[in-house]
Parts: sequence; structure tokens; C-alpha cells
Amino acid sequence: MIKSDIKKTLKELAQLVGGEIAGDESVVIGKAAEIEDAGEGDIAFIANPKYIDRVSTTKASAIIASPDIKVPGKNFLYVKNPYLAFAKVLAILKPSPKPYKGIHPGAHIHQTAVIGSSVSIYPHVYIEKDAKIGDRVALYPGVYIGKGAQVGDDAILYSNVSVREGCFIGNRVIIHCNSVIGSDGFGYAKDGMRYHKIPQVGIVRVEDDVEIGASVTIDRATLGETVIGRGTKIDNLVQIAHNVTIGEDSIIVAQVGISGSTKIGKRVTLAGQVGVVGHIEIADDVVIGAQSGVTNNVASKGILSGTPAIPHKDWLKAATIFTKLPEMRKMLLELEKRIKELEERG
Repeated sequence: MIKSDIKKTLKELAQLVGGEIAGDESVVIGKAAEIEDAGEGDIAFIANPKYIDRVSTTKASAIIASPDIKVPGKNFLYVKNPYLAFAKVLAILKPSPKPYKGIHPGAHIHQTAVIGSSVSIYPHVYIEKDAKIGDRVALYPGVYIGKGAQVGDDAILYSNVSVREGCFIGNRVIIHCNSVIGSDGFGYAKDGMRYHKIPQVGIVRVEDDVEIGASVTIDRATLGETVIGRGTKIDNLVQIAHNVTIGEDSIIVAQVGISGSTKIGKRVTLAGQVGVVGHIEIADDVVIGAQSGVTNNVASKGILSGTPAIPHKDWLKAATIFTKLPEMRKMLLELEKRIKELEERG
């Protein structure tokens, strides 16, 4: 259960999220909770009609739901997208804590760095020569901003984030703890029995409204830019290699690995543990299922699964056969034996 210091009437919440009320609009809401745990003064939500039985038993003072959910005696806030409305209500009832404004004396800032207004720079932040920090930026303890790097307005970089030299972070970007933006790309030239490091002289460009989870690594380009498109959301523990381009509003789920120079379109979803080989292209609006391996270009939108990734419907058919393979092998061996016996008799 998420507690709140703010209270709103159901009518006020409906006005804020653009919904309609069925029931008592004056009921006061102070907390958001899961529907099973909710009590008096709480608001819960239901996104799937198959869980309507939980609405009948909940003690929540109000429920966010789609208009087709109707249970007598309950207060409803009806919206087209209950999940989105619930997210907005959470932000209203429990806004994120605001960092203090100012520069802590324990931060190191190079004299040539440019720092915007109303920033929050915590102790042990290290900002290198010629770096630029925008307005209202929050840099938490242990953040490193490399030489000539730029961080846009309203960005939040949590503890121990590193933005390496020359890299660019757009406006309203959020980067969670221990992520590294601009580590060297994995590039080596074979020199006999040894490997010679290829200098990685490009940058990473993270466009506006991107969110990057914890312990993500995004490698700088060998030449040019590694680009994360506007509005893309990246989960924890993701590896993005040098010169990758990811289009706008894509979703990259945990433990995805994307090899170098791959181009990913707009609104693409890569589910958990997807692996993508290098130097291929994935079209706009493609969804790749969890633990899939993408080894070739994906030329048009669709849903793919498996390794190598194939259309999801085909993969489902193939998956039903996997468990039958031992039995099928046994049958084939028996058929071979019978055929051999018939041939010997003939």
C-alpha cells in the first residue's frame, strides 16, 4: 500500500485525470492501494473485466475502471485507460520527493563547467572541464560528468551514474543508479595472435524524455553517435553496443543485449533477455518476445519469438512440437527398423 500526505475528493481526481464518476463524488481519497488490500480512504483500479469479482469484495472507497465494469454499491472513477489513470492518481497522491536546491560544497565542479539555475548537486558529484548542466537538474551522490558532456534541463541522474566525455543527455531524462553512458565500444582489430584496441571516439546521444534503468551500459560510438531516441524507456541490466540507433518510444526490457551498429525502429518492444546480433535493422512497431534471438533483418512490423526469431504464431506451433520430439524420435526409429526388416524379406 502506498501512503500519501495528500487528500483529494473523488470529484477532484476525476477532474485531474479526465474521468467520470458513478457513486459518491465527495468521498475523500488519501491513499492508492492494490484492490485486494485496499481499505477505507483508498483508491484501487481494475484493468481487466475478468477480475470483476475482486471489485465486489474490495473495501476500497473508490475504484478506477473502464465504463463496462459495473458493481452496485461501489464508487467508480470511469476512464478509457484505467492503468494510465491510476498512474496519474499515484503521481497526484504521492508526488516524487523534491531534492534540495543548491550545490553541495562536497561536490567537485571544474571552473569551466557551465551550471544552470535551480540545480541540485549532491556531495561527491564530479563534473569535468567544459561540461554543461541544464536548469533544474538533479545530480545525486557519486555522479560523474565527463569532459565536455552535456545534461539537459530537468534531468535526474541518480547515485553513481557516469556520463562519459562528450556524451549528450537530453531534457527530462531519468537515469537510475550505476548506469554508464559512453563506455568504450567493444572494438578490437586482430593483430596476429593478439587484439589491438580500436579507439572509440564517438559519443552517446540520449534524446529527450528517455528513462534508463539501473546498471545499464550504453557504449559510445566508434565514430559518430550511439543514439537513444526520444521517449524510449530502458529497463535494468541492459547492454547497448557502439553505434546502435534506437528509435523513438521504444521499450527495452531487462537483460536485453544489442550488438553494434544495429538500427532499431520506432515503437519497438524487446522483451526480457532478447539478444540482437550486430549490423541488422528492425522495422518500426516490431515486438520481440522474451528470450528470443534476432539474427536477421526484420523488415516489417509484427510479433516474433524464438531463436532464431520467427513470426510468433509459427513459434507457438513449433513450441507445441518440442515436448513431443522424444516420442516422435522413438516412432521414427521403430519405422526405420520395420522398413529395414521389410526390405530384408523382399
